Amino acid sequence: MKTKFKKISDTRVEITVTLDAKDLKEAEKKALEKLSKEVRIEGFRKGKAPADVAKKFIPENDLNAETIDLAIRTSVIPAFREHEKMPLVAPNVNVTKFVPGEMAEYTATADIIPEVKLGDYKKLKVTKGKANVTETQIKEILDNLSNSFAEKKAVKRAAKLTDEVVIDFVGKKDGEAFRGGTAKDYKLVLGSKTFIPGFEEGIVGHEPGDSFDLNLTFPKDYGVKDLAGAKVVFETLLKQVNEVTKPKADDELAKKIAPEFKTLKDLKADIKKNLEMQEEHKINEKFKDDLIAELVKVSNIPAPDILIEDQLKIIKEDMTRNAMSRGIASLEEFVKMSGETMEKWEKEAKKVAETRVKASMALQNLALKEKITVSDEEVAAKIAELKDVYKNSPEAVKSLKDPNVKMDIKNRMTIEKTLDYLVKVNS
Repeated sequence: MKTKFKKISDTRVEITVTLDAKDLKEAEKKALEKLSKEVRIEGFRKGKAPADVAKKFIPENDLNAETIDLAIRTSVIPAFREHEKMPLVAPNVNVTKFVPGEMAEYTATADIIPEVKLGDYKKLKVTKGKANVTETQIKEILDNLSNSFAEKKAVKRAAKLTDEVVIDFVGKKDGEAFRGGTAKDYKLVLGSKTFIPGFEEGIVGHEPGDSFDLNLTFPKDYGVKDLAGAKVVFETLLKQVNEVTKPKADDELAKKIAPEFKTLKDLKADIKKNLEMQEEHKINEKFKDDLIAELVKVSNIPAPDILIEDQLKIIKEDMTRNAMSRGIASLEEFVKMSGETMEKWEKEAKKVAETRVKASMALQNLALKEKITVSDEEVAAKIAELKDVYKNSPEAVKSLKDPNVKMDIKNRMTIEKTLDYLVKVNS
């Protein structure tokens, strides 16, 4: 393969690629393997005929079209990499010459990632934290496990802290029910601090069948601005009081949780090990985030508007899905509920989008500089893994055949490899 580079502008280039007989022979071999699977030949089961036999039954135009298509798809990105360029979107390809079996020539035009000047990525000033599991954390997990084996018994008496109650309630502000403030047959452990201050304490002393109002005030720093600091009334019906008896944290509890635990000490050791693994994972992820942020900080990375707008669109789509999953009709309504204006939200979201773009560009350029690549075999293995994960979703499995999806998977894998490299040289 030979390439010729032409700069159209600071952000757009054209690469002319010339493929020789050897390049086309390899592409034709793969094309033949693919097309022969669909050919029916007398004396052979479908797709089982040898390639040289199947070739006689495949229309020449079909074979040539598949050959040039495969030749382009396998060479176009390496052609850009050869000139240390990376297209922002799939290149626009125009075949200018094609002599089957002898040579082919095409031009690939694409907008490219602007020139990025990376800082010293091997000496980033980032410190990795250390996992620190406390006895309090272990006790909290142990308490939760103990709660899962607790016995509950309905009682006819006033509710007290540590009881589980079953309630109906409607939260109202200025006489109107507010979103998220209504529930029926809600199970609540008094003293769990699940609700705002005063709610659980207000139920204490009431008996099953009691209807009462809880006059409360939301904390000033509450997440929903419309409710932050607001005075509200919860119209409440106490339907049932369950006395909760937790088992003692001892060797018997450990054995109930899992047969492999012979003593409480074994259980605590396992809890500690799992917590340490979780903490280590959080620390590693934070270390990666910090490394990327520092790399962007010490580098000169222009962020193209087209990429920022694309990323902003993704953020909006994600937020819209999140809103709808909560029963909120639109992103605009979701933003309004948080007490912000769309203008302010979009301004902040655009900053996030720009940060993401710069981080992605930094890692992509680092991959080019260090020649970090992902092989077709690695991509195939990943796709096979994803097929197994999504085996119960035919649509998801089908999407994995889409060339654009495969390209996206390859790009993601390259970024992951590059991030692993960044961690390695800064550890």
